[in-house]
Amino acid sequence: MQSPFSSFLFRSKQLLLLPVTTTFPRSLLPFLKAHFKTNAPLQQQQYLINSSFQQSIRTQTIVSSTLSAHILSNKFPHSNIVLSPLPIHLVLSLLAVGSKGQTLDQLLAFLKIKTTDDLNFLYSKLVPFLFADNGGPRVCFANGLWVQKTLSLKPSFKHVVGTLYKADCNQVDFQTKADEVADEVNLWAEKQTNGLIKQLLPANSVNNLTWLIFTNAIYFKGAWLEKFNRSSTADADFHLLDGSTVTVPFMTNGKTQFVCQYDGFKVLQLLYLQGKDHREFAMYFYLPDKKDGLPCLVDKIRTTPDFFDRHVPSQKVRVGRFLIPKFKISYGFEVSQVLKEMGLVLPFSERDGLAEMIDSFDGQSVYGACIHHKSFVNVDEEGTEAAAASAFLGRGCSRMMGDKVDFVADHPFVFVIREDVSGVVLFMGQVVNHLLLFANNRILGIVMFCLCHVHYSYILISCPISKFVNKQSIIRSVYVRFWADSAACMDFVGERPNPLLFFSQK
Repeated sequence: MQSPFSSFLFRSKQLLLLPVTTTFPRSLLPFLKAHFKTNAPLQQQQYLINSSFQQSIRTQTIVSSTLSAHILSNKFPHSNIVLSPLPIHLVLSLLAVGSKGQTLDQLLAFLKIKTTDDLNFLYSKLVPFLFADNGGPRVCFANGLWVQKTLSLKPSFKHVVGTLYKADCNQVDFQTKADEVADEVNLWAEKQTNGLIKQLLPANSVNNLTWLIFTNAIYFKGAWLEKFNRSSTADADFHLLDGSTVTVPFMTNGKTQFVCQYDGFKVLQLLYLQGKDHREFAMYFYLPDKKDGLPCLVDKIRTTPDFFDRHVPSQKVRVGRFLIPKFKISYGFEVSQVLKEMGLVLPFSERDGLAEMIDSFDGQSVYGACIHHKSFVNVDEEGTEAAAASAFLGRGCSRMMGDKVDFVADHPFVFVIREDVSGVVLFMGQVVNHLLLFANNRILGIVMFCLCHVHYSYILISCPISKFVNKQSIIRSVYVRFWADSAACMDFVGERPNPLLFFSQK
């Protein structure tokens, strides 16, 4: 099930966000030395410059980019998606801590890292830096753990979960209160993401076979350093990959911008208002020169591990035409099937399992049943708000400046939100079909609102309500059932939803 916020960015519109990858620029060392020479504490300088930390982040970036590109190009190439690789990577890191033997070897190989100590070191340093509360963009992160009350965690695993990952451990009764536990987990995710992620766990995903649930959540809200003027936002055509167009609202301003032209694409950097520390957050738009050039650009990102470091605009230039579309999207999917396709199968096998999580007297262990992931992003004139949450469900098994540059994002493009000092990419995405609804609120009618259970996406079609207002139609039940979703959609595009236009439900 998908959030109603996605009701205007339909399955035919393709915006994909890959929150949370990481990368360390190759030129970071001299930059950090200059950047911190007067203000930063020595301790902060040391752990940021530490070569092992730098390599760990670069490795995490490669894994996240590979996973994200696989999802973009192979799983949902024609869908708008938002996802966050960082929470998914963290879940896999915790699975590695809770496994041994061939399962551990496969996890470490997939994560391209030597030992679980390296994973623990990465997150023990990265999380405090990235999610510090020092003003600027609000960036929050939390972990949670729910365990069957008749079971106990192995001491080593419990130490890592509680001390390094700061996860609150809850003893619950999956045997008789599975639905109540699922509701508790969903409420936790909703609270940690400021209400943006709802129903992280689908109905009936938790049952009496569940032994353990590990969750994490990330929330980001940043204001542009240079905000867009709402009065300047205007409709324009967005060109789809098939050659057709849709009309959507575009933001614009006439100021200089960080834009750079590369071979086959341009890059735009929009800075967020920064805080008192040395984190520097920005959003990047990667716009192919050709209107149908997105697949080629995504493939280039997938095959170039240091792609984001190699393509950062270094100076402002004067812009001619400058148009950036507004967008909002919510998306959810099950991750374990994607991981299996990429060769990571043993953690989800009843035969092998995750032997280092549960302290069991009869030799039983946990295996991965599924990983649910949902994300959200909203980009407008003020800034960006984004969130993501993941939930791993474990079950029991029987064994272990110059010339002016135009930047008109009126055709499919890729974007990322990242912290530039560490290189951590919080969100990444692609816009393929940016379809929005525009109609006078007197004639707007929602004819069909269909739920796609596989991809958690809505499809919505509009037409003049006058064609149906005097007819008894099968659509009236659909009208009322999705009133909240359509109202949210109408509110986004500036229309005032009128409940009097909606039929009564049978």
